[in-house]
Order: sequence, then structure tokens, then C-alpha cells
Amino acid sequence: MNTKTTMLAVGLLLMMVVGCLIVPGPRGRPEILAPPLPSVVWLETEPYYVNGGYTYYYRNNNWYYSHQRSGPWVELPRDRYPKETRYRDRGNNHEPEHSPKHDRR
Repeated sequence: MNTKTTMLAVGLLLMMVVGCLIVPGPRGRPEILAPPLPSVVWLETEPYYVNGGYTYYYRNNNWYYSHQRSGPWVELPRDRYPKETRYRDRGNNHEPEHSPKHDRR
């Protein structure tokens, strides 16, 4: 392969990879998808989990993600949900009795 062909192949490969990670967001803005959660997520007393530079928020059996704990929150696609969500201090997978102040999506 010559240099031009290699550069073209690398450019096309990069466009394909980026195209898999960016989806339309609110009002047509592109939004980057967060990485999938592990199979089992263990939460402490609060419903937050940090992984891969993202903060995940669990509420009413739904997951949201953001770059910051203060939001804004984006709904996580179901194919990226964990198989199980558990709380360390309770030994079960129920949600906490309280909700955080910033229940924004």
C-alpha cells in the first residue's frame, strides 16, 4: 500500500468509529454515548456510580449519565444497563428512600 491509500483507509476507519459513538442529542445536537456499565454495579448509600470519566445516576430502575455529578443528565440506552444493581450497605438491589436534589434529565 502506498501512503495515500493508507491515509485514506485510516481516515475512513476513524469516521466509522466516531460514527458509532455519536448519536443525535436534544435539539439535534450530537451527543457522545457513555461506555456501558459493568454487569453488576454496586452503589453506596447514594445512587451514583463513576466509570470511564462519566457519572451515572440510578433512579426508578432507570440509568442516566453525565460528565458531572450536577448534570445535565442524559438517559442511558438500555443496552448499556448493568444486569444487576445492588447497594453495599443494604445487601439488596432496592433504591434508596431519598432522591437527590437534582433529579434532572
